[in-house]
Amino acid sequence: MKISSSFDAGSIEVVNLDDPTDIQLKLRADSHAAQFKQWFYFRLQGAAYLPCKMQFINAAEAAYPLGWEDYQAFASYDRVNWFRVPTTFDGNQLVIEHTPLSNSVYYAYFEPYSYEQHLNLIGQAQESGLCAVRDLGNTVQGRDITLLSIGNQVESDLKIWIIARQHPGETMAQWFIEGVLARLLDSQDATSRALLDKATFYIVPHMNPDGAVLGNLRTNAAGANLNREWLNPSIEKSPEVYYVREAMQQTGVDLFLDIHGDEGLPFVFFAGTEGVPSYNERMKHLEEEFKKAFLFSSPDFQDEEGYPKSEKGQADLSMATNYIGHQFQCLAFTLEMPFKDNNNWPDDDFGWNGQRSLRLGESILTPILSIVDQLRISNKI
Repeated sequence: MKISSSFDAGSIEVVNLDDPTDIQLKLRADSHAAQFKQWFYFRLQGAAYLPCKMQFINAAEAAYPLGWEDYQAFASYDRVNWFRVPTTFDGNQLVIEHTPLSNSVYYAYFEPYSYEQHLNLIGQAQESGLCAVRDLGNTVQGRDITLLSIGNQVESDLKIWIIARQHPGETMAQWFIEGVLARLLDSQDATSRALLDKATFYIVPHMNPDGAVLGNLRTNAAGANLNREWLNPSIEKSPEVYYVREAMQQTGVDLFLDIHGDEGLPFVFFAGTEGVPSYNERMKHLEEEFKKAFLFSSPDFQDEEGYPKSEKGQADLSMATNYIGHQFQCLAFTLEMPFKDNNNWPDDDFGWNGQRSLRLGESILTPILSIVDQLRISNKI
């Protein structure tokens, strides 16, 4: 038998591989950020038709150990079709029990979204003829920070910004973006046409390509958690935020969505800007109207379970949604999707996965259209 992870987003440490019924593994920490370990992605070879028991002996040391409760790992033979496999957590060890039907099988924390898929997504968007591709700068390791602009790009347009994968292990976020783009670039979709008549979309499909390629859960190649860098980003430590923030200051922002995944909560939910100093009744009304429309647009969304709301003035402004919502006095949300199943609309076969994330991305255009005419007061930069 052999276990390997020297590929895009691969991450695992092998402790013992002598017995297929007692494979011992360790979660690998993010590079330069040892406190974050949860993402895994590896290839097992030579175990066809052997009952395998894979034990993650340091699972209790994960960044979010509650994320293992009721969790089922993903597996694939071709890295295209992913399925859930029996997984248990006893409070100390995470255990995957699976009998592979081929000599080569992959296991992952969530359905991966590779860097090649990311580049293909950009190419496909450009080929639509409706999308302009702009390079904002380089990541720490020299990868491109790409901005997609869709719409008339005139000054009178509303400016709608969507970013994804500040945390690279939250791959559902880029599946979501693929869904947004598929619908937004469909010239036969009436919702898309109506939106692009009024707004320009600025989309960053992948904020953290370095971290993703390295197999990190939450940080970039310098060890920075990008969603804590928005107050004072630097080219040395967090160029991804620095350059995106610069572009936002050039365009202004009327609506901002930051797309994420949550390890512990088995729901789709929003986190808003209730805690920022500039929050007011108008923002509250817009939030409520947006969520009401999203509830109608997608039964996967719910607004009862989520994060505790901060008191006004107590929000952490180093986080993207709080910073942008306050700086531009605009409607801003963090959207969270589960790594597990969605308890609001469970699927026993697949749980939450890439395709469900993609469909949720398609559905977000409906609530955007529902409130687009109420968005603008002014762009304060």
